Amino acid sequence: MIVGEHKPIEEIIESVKQYSNVLVVGCQTCVSVSLTGGDRAARLLTEALANAFKDSKNLHIFENSMLERQCERDWIDPFFELPKGVDAILSLACGAGVQTMADAFKGIPVLPGLNTTFIGALDQPGTLNEKCAGCGDCILALTGGICPIARCAKRLLNGPCGGSSKGKCEISISIGRDVDCAWHQIVERLKELGKLDNYEKISEAKNWAPGGAGGPRQLIHPGEPPF
Repeated sequence: MIVGEHKPIEEIIESVKQYSNVLVVGCQTCVSVSLTGGDRAARLLTEALANAFKDSKNLHIFENSMLERQCERDWIDPFFELPKGVDAILSLACGAGVQTMADAFKGIPVLPGLNTTFIGALDQPGTLNEKCAGCGDCILALTGGICPIARCAKRLLNGPCGGSSKGKCEISISIGRDVDCAWHQIVERLKELGKLDNYEKISEAKNWAPGGAGGPRQLIHPGEPPF
């Protein structure tokens, strides 16, 4: 899922202070799992903003609403109507959701309430870990289902660096917590699977410009799977 974290409240206050009627819109899918974008998060932020501006000389109205998915126009256009008087939207969605909302409501500024951080998984309650970088050229079949692009600090494709020690990454010291060496995990997983020969297969450097042309990526769904 896409993981997001709240922007500092001071930054949010600064971004909305010029508007008089702000609608806080939560997103009920990905970021709701990280407890930053769901209905409760939207209500709590609305209350926090109302409290922050309670002594302001200028009138500030804060309301909240919810969308199932802000990143899909099919969920916005038929099911969401902007209340009268709203002059800004504060979105609790990922960056894709913020931009889709901005396209849907071109005359209204759409402001981000979250920082989109990574694509991750809920490994245990309250702990989300980055698992995917969306690189567009998945090699998980070779690496035992462990992504070196997302989980190696140096994004190394063909084995660990010299800083790996006892299964831990060298950045553990600098950031103050243990970080597993992704390539140590990959080798151990390949041993378990009886696929250690995969370690000898060389992966070519990533082409970070899709199609060689650069620019934003696009996928047009072909319908039925082409196999």
